[in-house]
Amino acid sequence: MSFNSGLGMERSYYLATANAFAPAPKLEGEVEADVVIIGGGYTGLSTALQLARDFSVIVLEAGSIGWGASGRNGGQLIPGWRKGATDLVKLYGAERARAVFDLSLRARDRVMQWIATEDIRCDLTVNGHLLAAAKPSDLTWMQTEVETLERVMKYPDARVLGSLDTREKLASSLFHGGLFDALGGHFHPLNYALGLADAARRKGVTLYEHSRAIAVDSADGVFVKTDSGSVRAKFGVLACDALLEGLEPRIAGRIMPVANYLVATAPLAEPETLIAGGLAVSDSRFVVNYFRLSADGRLIFGGGERYTPDPPTDIEAFVRPFMLKVFPQLAETPVEYAWGGLVSVTMSRMPHVGRFGDLYFAHGYSGQGTIIPAIAATAIAEAMVGKDDLFNVLAGLAPPEFPGGAALRAPLHVLGMLWYALRDRL
Repeated sequence: MSFNSGLGMERSYYLATANAFAPAPKLEGEVEADVVIIGGGYTGLSTALQLARDFSVIVLEAGSIGWGASGRNGGQLIPGWRKGATDLVKLYGAERARAVFDLSLRARDRVMQWIATEDIRCDLTVNGHLLAAAKPSDLTWMQTEVETLERVMKYPDARVLGSLDTREKLASSLFHGGLFDALGGHFHPLNYALGLADAARRKGVTLYEHSRAIAVDSADGVFVKTDSGSVRAKFGVLACDALLEGLEPRIAGRIMPVANYLVATAPLAEPETLIAGGLAVSDSRFVVNYFRLSADGRLIFGGGERYTPDPPTDIEAFVRPFMLKVFPQLAETPVEYAWGGLVSVTMSRMPHVGRFGDLYFAHGYSGQGTIIPAIAATAIAEAMVGKDDLFNVLAGLAPPEFPGGAALRAPLHVLGMLWYALRDRL
């Protein structure tokens, strides 16, 4: 999948409502810095923001800031990891699971802190997240999840809602209840990325846009080559996520790029009758639907089943049937924006954080890419000044490689997705 793959921002609501941002130049010629970061999304910008106090930092972005998943996602802020509390306990035991869960809360705190202290205008709304139960049987594991959160994680902010309470919050007859987390929320994802970039720039970080890295050499320090320049640095960070492509073959097989597509309707006359209280909502299907209201009263809806990264010819036509299954009352409501992009998942659905000498990397957030990059960035920044404890914890969560590595991961992943999509319908 090439960078200019056709998964685009052309009809993106986020791009249409982006804050003013002074463009960064393209890298021309040879430059040096203490740290070179490849990727101008949440991971790269969060790392740069934290390193700026101790190092000279350069960020290379292949497109424009936030061009990847950071500027195209659903904007949902969901506490925790892609693996729930109950699964974390099964994987790691109670004590380690709580320590890992607490890191996700640290990541959330860091995101909230940056938004406040750096005055990032990103339509932040923290009124909760609702995981809507697509099947009646989902309520059983949801109740177990809440009990595990309370007993093991000492987290009192989640509760199970019955079908009547869920209908009061969500004007859809499709769901049987849900798991409500009071600390969940949502924001404008592109404006958050642009805010991080401006904050990093104010602290001395040098940004380059339209400067795609085409080769990385970490044999002696880190040397990054672009099509019109190069950067030599002591440390490097690969913050490319789904757009890593073949830049570092040693880690490419640990992530699977998958596409997600979203639409935004015209402003609704009475948006609160659709989703009450400004909630962020996703459902319990394996092929998840996720939706929320924008600051100007539109429904932003993401979802649909597509098992290759090639985009549909008409994103609106692709997503709209899934939206109408949840909200049939919107049949006559026009869609004004439709866009898509690549995100990455891992086999375990836990992120992949690690290093090769002085070259660090973090990716594979598996749907939790709005909050978790903050703790990955903190771990990398601390490791560069000799504090390895947090980094080692995250590195210890490393997912296995996809069967067959990067060469065979796509066809095998398609088979797996087809199986789980079938289970969604049973």
